[in-house]
Amino acid sequence: MSPATDTVTAKTTTSGSTELASAPSPGVSPPHARRVPGTPARARRVVRRLRDPLVSGATRSAAIVALLLLWETAPRLGLVDRTFLPPFSEVARAWWELAADGSLADNARASLVRSFSGFGLAVAVAVPLGLLIGWYRPVADFLGPLLEVFRNTAALALLPVFVLLLGIGETSKISIVLYACTWPILLNTISAVRGVDPTLLKLAKSMDLSAPRLFQKVILPSAVPVVFTGIRLAGAVSILVLVAAEMIGAKAGLGYLINASQYNFAIPQMYAGIVTISAIGVAFNQLLVAVERRLSS
Repeated sequence: MSPATDTVTAKTTTSGSTELASAPSPGVSPPHARRVPGTPARARRVVRRLRDPLVSGATRSAAIVALLLLWETAPRLGLVDRTFLPPFSEVARAWWELAADGSLADNARASLVRSFSGFGLAVAVAVPLGLLIGWYRPVADFLGPLLEVFRNTAALALLPVFVLLLGIGETSKISIVLYACTWPILLNTISAVRGVDPTLLKLAKSMDLSAPRLFQKVILPSAVPVVFTGIRLAGAVSILVLVAAEMIGAKAGLGYLINASQYNFAIPQMYAGIVTISAIGVAFNQLLVAVERRLSS
């Protein structure tokens, strides 16, 4: 075979290889082609995204719906006296009437101002004091007996004392809320500081961290979940104690609304006030949970 023939054969072979390499195999998409998901797959994903929140919401609200249905049907079937437990529809109607004439908003505003004032003061006082007592043993030894005496004294038992010393105005109501909210926050903060992992403390001290940096980098991040448990407990206590305080010598507030409705035998209005307190408590707890997640992150 001549050199020219060898050259032509090589070119032909090379060209054929190139063509075979560039030609796509049957059933295989080209590398640059994008696979577009089919319409059924997209529809399944959309249905799944819509279904999961609906199923979760239905599961969470099933118990509440069952309670409301029981509340509505039990008085109508004569299982309970509807004079003292009216159907939920009557309570809802009374709630709407109170909301329409503005009395519900006025009473709720008065209660929220008192409750949030006492709660905020309790957080501002109890968290630093709990950090101090939990970290410094001499302070704990000095204040320990006094704390044991007051932590076992119910807030409502001291309500007459607050009224006698501070009067029946706003000061006594905010003070009783402050007193009741202090203990859950204080005790949980002390427990959180004392429960920090000793290994982390030894490691931080070996790095020659100053006391402020030690609090910032080790103690506070470890203590946040337990501290917020106490804060959430105090949030519930702030509303419950305030309602009891507003039943004595108050002229506005949800506790006053419940008490006045009871005396006037306006039972649906009384239950409307109770439902409002429950709704405020749930909303306040969810707000604290959101803040806890934000700070814990």
